[in-house]
Amino acid sequence: MSNSNSQTANRSSSSGPEMHQADLDNLIKKFDNESNFRDLTGILKTLVTITCVVLSVFHIYTAGFGLLNEVTHRNVHMAFIMGLLFIVFPRRPPKHFKLNMGLSLLYGAFYLLIAHQLVQALAGEIPAWWGWGIYGFAGLMALSALPVAALGGRNKPSWIDWPLMFAGAGFSAYLIVFFEEIFIINVGFPKAFDYIMGGIAVMLVVEGARRTMGESLSIIGVLALLYAMFGPYLPGVMAHRGYDIIRLVEHLYLGTEGIYGIAIGVVATYVYHFVLFGVLAQASGLGQLFIELATLVAGRYSGGPAKVSVVSSGFFGMISGSPVANTVTTGAFTIPMMKRYGFSGRFAAATEAASSCGGQVTPPIMGASAFVMSEMLGVPYNELILIAIIPAAFHYLATLCMVHFESRRLNLKGMPADQIPRLGAVLAKHWHQVIPLVVMVTLLLMQFTPFLAAFWGIILTIACSYIPLVLRPLGFRKLDHESVLTPRRLIDGLEEGAKQSIAITAACACVGFLLGVTTLTGLGFKFSGAIVGLAHDFGSTLAAFVPFDLVTENSLTLFIALLLVALACILMGAGIPTTPTYIILASIVAPALDEFGIALLASHFFIFYYGVLADVTPPVALAAYAGAGISGSDPMRTGVTAFRLSMGKALVPLMFIYAPSLLFLDFTWYEFSIAMISGILCIVALSAAYIGFFSAPLSKLEKTVLSLAGLSLVAHSPWLLLISGGLVFAILGRNYRIGRYHLATQMG
Repeated sequence: MSNSNSQTANRSSSSGPEMHQADLDNLIKKFDNESNFRDLTGILKTLVTITCVVLSVFHIYTAGFGLLNEVTHRNVHMAFIMGLLFIVFPRRPPKHFKLNMGLSLLYGAFYLLIAHQLVQALAGEIPAWWGWGIYGFAGLMALSALPVAALGGRNKPSWIDWPLMFAGAGFSAYLIVFFEEIFIINVGFPKAFDYIMGGIAVMLVVEGARRTMGESLSIIGVLALLYAMFGPYLPGVMAHRGYDIIRLVEHLYLGTEGIYGIAIGVVATYVYHFVLFGVLAQASGLGQLFIELATLVAGRYSGGPAKVSVVSSGFFGMISGSPVANTVTTGAFTIPMMKRYGFSGRFAAATEAASSCGGQVTPPIMGASAFVMSEMLGVPYNELILIAIIPAAFHYLATLCMVHFESRRLNLKGMPADQIPRLGAVLAKHWHQVIPLVVMVTLLLMQFTPFLAAFWGIILTIACSYIPLVLRPLGFRKLDHESVLTPRRLIDGLEEGAKQSIAITAACACVGFLLGVTTLTGLGFKFSGAIVGLAHDFGSTLAAFVPFDLVTENSLTLFIALLLVALACILMGAGIPTTPTYIILASIVAPALDEFGIALLASHFFIFYYGVLADVTPPVALAAYAGAGISGSDPMRTGVTAFRLSMGKALVPLMFIYAPSLLFLDFTWYEFSIAMISGILCIVALSAAYIGFFSAPLSKLEKTVLSLAGLSLVAHSPWLLLISGGLVFAILGRNYRIGRYHLATQMG
C-alpha cells in the first residue's frame, strides 16, 4: 500500500514537516518486506500492471459472483502470484556476504537433493534427458540463490528471473490445464511429469519465500522438508518412518494440505479481497478522514498529538493490517507534530509504532491472520470480529494510558483550538467516504459472507469516490473532490492490491510445507508434548518453594507453559511476519495449551497477539525502525521504548486466558465484570509504574508495588482484585492528592 499510504500522508501533513513521497515509499520498502517492489519501467511495467489488474478484477468478480471450485481457484491465484513474484521482487542484496554465501550454498545443495531424489525415484519411467533437465533446473535454482549482484539488479529483472517467472506460473497452470486428468481420471495414480512439476513447485516456493520474506521463513520450510525426509535418522521422540520425495509431492503439491492448503485458500479469497478494499479506501481519502477524526477526538487533551497517533492508528486498523504501513502512513503526520509539541523523537516514533501494531488486532480487518484463524477454527468471521473487540479495546487503552502519563509527566498541553477541525466541517467534506466501510461492516454483522461484504465494500468505494463530482453542480462544494478514483488511480489501486498480496501468498505457500509435514509426521503433538513436559518440570520444581500452598502446581505449570508459548511467538515473530508466525505456532504449539483445558479460540488469540507484539520487540522491531526513520531517532533505542510502551498490552493475552469471558467464552456477567475491572486496573497500574508518573512522580517502592499488584490482577481473582485493587487505589489516590496539592501551590 505504499503509494496510497504516501499519498494520504502527504495530504495530511500540513501541520508539520512533510516527508517526500519517495522518502515514505523507501521507508516502507526498507522495513516492510511485503512492499519491497521493483520500480519497473517501460513495457515491462505495463505488462505487470495489466497482469495485476486482471488478477484484481478476477478476485472482485469471484467475490461477488461466486468462487471457482476450491482447487482451481487456488491454482489460478498461485499461477498469477508466482509468475509476478520473480519479476516484481528483486533478489535481496547480501548484508553479510560470507554468511549469505554459506546459506546460499546450502539452499543450492537442498535444490540439488530434491532433483537427485526425483531422478532416482523416477528412474526407468522418464527418459535420461528428462533427468538431466531436472538437474539443470535445480542448478538454475542454486545459481539464483547465490548473492551475486550480476544475477539481478534492483529495478531490472535479469536473465535468470525469466525462466523462474515462467516456471512459477507454470506449476500451478499445469494443475489447471490438466485438472480433469490429475484429479478425476488418474486420481491416486500420478504420472511421472506430475512428480516433476511437484519438485519444481517445492523449489520455487522455497526461493519465492526467501526472495519476499528473507531467510527465516524459507529456512523453516527447508527444515520441515528435511525433517520429513530424514525422520528415521533422528534421535528419540523426533524420529519417524520418513517420507521420500514422491510421497511429499503427492501430499504437498497434489493434495490440499501443503502448498495449496488452508493458508493459501484464505489468502486467495478473504485476504486478497480485504487488502484490495483497504488499498482503494486509502486511495480514496479515507485515511485523511481518520486522521481528522482522531485529531477532533483526542487532539485537545494533554499530549494531543500522541493521542491522535493512538486513535488514528486504531481507525487505520479497520482497513489495514500492516504495522509498518500504518506507522509510516500516520507517522508522517503525527511524529513531526509530537516532536514539535515536546515529545522526544524516540518516544514519538515508539508511540506511533506501538499504536500501529494494534491494526492487526482491530476489527473489522485484522490482517491475514484473523481470516486464517476463522478457517482453522471454523468460527464465522463475523463472530470473530465481535470477539476481538474487547482485546483490541484493552490494547489501545494500554497505549493511551502510557501516552497520557508521559504527557502529564512532561506537562504537555493539547493542540490549539485552531488546529482541531470541527465535526461538521469534517463530515461535510468526507461523509461519502464512510459509506463503503459502514455497508461492509453492516453486511459482516448481518452474517453475510465476507466475500460479499468485501465485494460491496470495493464497489461502493469506487462508486462513492465520484459523489463529489456528481453533487458538485448541485451546490455540494465542500466534498473532497480529490477522493475521486480516476481511471489512472483506480488502475494504480488494483495493481497495488495485487502486489501487496504477493509476499503473503509466498509466505503462506511456504508455511504449507510445515503444515503438510505436521499432518504426515505428528510434529505438532511432539512439540506440544515437549512444552507440556518442560512446563510440568518447572512447575513442580517451583511449587516446592512456594509456602503455605499459595499457588498450586497446576497453576504454576500453566503459567510457565504460557510464558514458553509467548516467548516462542516473540522469537519467531522477530524474523517472520505475523501471519506465518501465527499459522506455524497455532499448528504445532496450540495443542499444548489444550492439554491445560484452555479453550482453542483463547489459545489461538494468545498466539496471535504475541506474534503481533514481535513487530515492536528488539532486535527486529520493524515498525519501530520505520518510525525511527521518520523521527531521526536511534532505531534500537526506539525499539526498546516501543517495547516498553507495549508492556501493558503484552498482558492482554494472559487476561483472556485466565478470563475467557473477555472473549465471550463461558460468558457470565459476574466473571465478565470482574475481568473488566481487573483488566482496567492492571493496565492503569502497570502504565503508571512503567512511566513512573501518575499525577506526581512515583517512588521506586510505589512503582514496584504497582507492578506486582498489576501483574497479580491478570489472574482475575475476586480476592486478588480486592487486595491488589486496594493497593492500586491507595497508591494512585495518594499520588493524585500530592499532584493536586503541588498544582494548587503553583497556582497560589
